[in-house]
Amino acid sequence: MGSEVSPTMNFAPYRSALALPGVRSLLVVGLLARVPFTAAGVTLTLHVVLDLDRGYAAAGLVAAAMTVGVAVGAPLVGRLIDRHGLRPIVLGTTLAEAVFWSTAQAMPYPMLLVAAFFGGLLALPVFSVIRQSLAALVPTERRRQAYALDSMSVEVSFMVGPALAVLLATAVSARVAMLAVGAGIVGSGIALFLLNPPVRQAGEASGSGVRVPRRQWLTGRLVGVLVVSAAGTLVLGGTDVAVVAVLREADQVGWTGVVLAAWAAYSLVGGFAYGATHRTLSPYLLTALLCAFTVPIGLGGGQWWLLCLALIPAGALCAPSMAATAEAVSRLAPAAVRGEAMGLHNSAITVGIALGAPLAGAVIDASAPAWGFAATGVIGLLAVLVALPAELRRRRRQSIVPVPAETQVPEDPTALTASGTTSH
Repeated sequence: MGSEVSPTMNFAPYRSALALPGVRSLLVVGLLARVPFTAAGVTLTLHVVLDLDRGYAAAGLVAAAMTVGVAVGAPLVGRLIDRHGLRPIVLGTTLAEAVFWSTAQAMPYPMLLVAAFFGGLLALPVFSVIRQSLAALVPTERRRQAYALDSMSVEVSFMVGPALAVLLATAVSARVAMLAVGAGIVGSGIALFLLNPPVRQAGEASGSGVRVPRRQWLTGRLVGVLVVSAAGTLVLGGTDVAVVAVLREADQVGWTGVVLAAWAAYSLVGGFAYGATHRTLSPYLLTALLCAFTVPIGLGGGQWWLLCLALIPAGALCAPSMAATAEAVSRLAPAAVRGEAMGLHNSAITVGIALGAPLAGAVIDASAPAWGFAATGVIGLLAVLVALPAELRRRRRQSIVPVPAETQVPEDPTALTASGTTSH
């Protein structure tokens, strides 16, 4: 990446990836299917607060119950996809989602709290399935562009979904918003069932016929990537809360939507640049930079436009860091267990977001809003450092026992430095 790469040429890698059979339709379905999922959290919160007349703490418990369910269920559902194929699992989880969302709006609070866990446990695996299918549809040398496009589509979904949910809940009612979210999720399941994207490449082993012991593929390297994934989303969850707190303290809370939209726009630009680059960038490096650039964001407090400027470096690294971890998991996991591995990746992302928001909130309550950025950034950076030894050991072994040139595989995205160029 440098002066020899023109802006026009940067579109070429994306055109090549989108030209692959099935990729364009998968990304379009993924974008639309994720919108109701991104609206689910705020819709549940508004329902508990407005319809059930409970506090935000009670709403947080419902969200936490669903989050725990998703974290537990994602790898289990992924394992079922590995063994039985996509369609039976999509059908079953879609039916479960239909039951939950059609009845949840009428449940008393204690019942909703329990049902939210099972709703998360049997959630339609849209996020992990899209990433798993991309690994099946896209050759290794094109996955960076594919996962960059996927991360950008997730960003767009998060820009649209919660806004629609708030609009519907405030203009009509939160109960109607819940039914709309449920209808959207069921529609997503139907679309995924009809599309039926492949979950492994032709010739790759099926999980139903090949048992790969977990100890063989759930290595220290893969666990490290999962920890890095959680660290990245922990920072994102904390930043979301800290932005609101900083603007509220500055009496500029009305600018929250503008600041968050700018943050999302930076992520889209960063995601595009990541996919267009000719260099392999490490998820460790990208996430460490994301965490480090998050620490000083609070210095931009006081004025909304200063906060917008302070968010640029970290914002530009959001989509790239998520894309890099997904790409790394797709390379490290054998095809026969890729669904379970992508489910673990989804669990790591979910746990990170779930921890980041309350962590930032606790720090903000005990000190000042600006410290919410610093605390989550430092903790995320420490998590990346904890995950680093497994990758260092791999590189040390490779330096001691060099791989013959004729047997070398494409450069692993978990390499610690941005080295080597790939042909586009």
